[in-house]
Amino acid sequence: MFIEINGCKLYYEVHGQSDEKDTIFFIHGGPGLGDCRGDVTTFKHLESMYQLVFLDMRGSGRSADVPPYTHEQWVKDIDGLRDRLSIDSIILHGSSYGGFIVQEYVLKYPERTKAIILNVTAPDNQHHFEAIDNALKSEKSTICKEDLKRLFAGKVQSNHDFRTLYGAILPLYTMKNDIEAQQEKLNQIYFHYQTHNDAFHKNLETFDLKDKLNEIRVPTLVVAGKKDWIVPSKYARSIANLIHHSTYVEFENYGHSLVREVPDVYSDLLQKFLMGNLTGNLVVDIN
Repeated sequence: MFIEINGCKLYYEVHGQSDEKDTIFFIHGGPGLGDCRGDVTTFKHLESMYQLVFLDMRGSGRSADVPPYTHEQWVKDIDGLRDRLSIDSIILHGSSYGGFIVQEYVLKYPERTKAIILNVTAPDNQHHFEAIDNALKSEKSTICKEDLKRLFAGKVQSNHDFRTLYGAILPLYTMKNDIEAQQEKLNQIYFHYQTHNDAFHKNLETFDLKDKLNEIRVPTLVVAGKKDWIVPSKYARSIANLIHHSTYVEFENYGHSLVREVPDVYSDLLQKFLMGNLTGNLVVDIN
């Protein structure tokens, strides 16, 4: 379905009825190349227990290209959709860049937030420097240093350029190097290069929430992959250390795409957390 929020036509889906159930908003990562389809596939089985809301963020997926592409605007869009759906408070799940936006949301609207789940994300932009080094050292990618820095600096020149650059680093995201699956994924992406450029060149230059995270009081689950090349697990752990009484889970043998690679295990942990049956720190050691 489409809805106009704050002057922008947004694509969204609602799975399950509210019926006094909690509502989970899923916020995807990868501004300009991510969308909600992966989360719909992974989490739609939870609709019998929760009302699920999935959306393509402004400037991503099937939603319209209407600037500004800022953290402030994306937060306003999420809250605008919450309001239009007549939901008083929500649970938010954010992966990667989506985790940045979820942190921003709960800090702006704590009274409208029941709980947050932060998956493979960070409290600031310092991980990007380490990610560039990790990519250049890896044998799974042949991208040159100049192109990689241009990608992370938000200096992509076109959607075709964006596709080429992202395709060169796509093998880094999963543990199994499945070329056919990677090509299929690449072919399905809606590329919006200007959204990416604004996110990486404008927003992330000043992104740093470390001094504010101790203000968060809602139940918080932080998940990391020990083999994550782009957001190493130490950054997620720093979030958990800064948010009082948060729960931290680290997947020993997985990286940035752990949600897609072990969806059943992840969903089980998510449900246990939301039911209050998961606390403290946990290491998940599966292959």
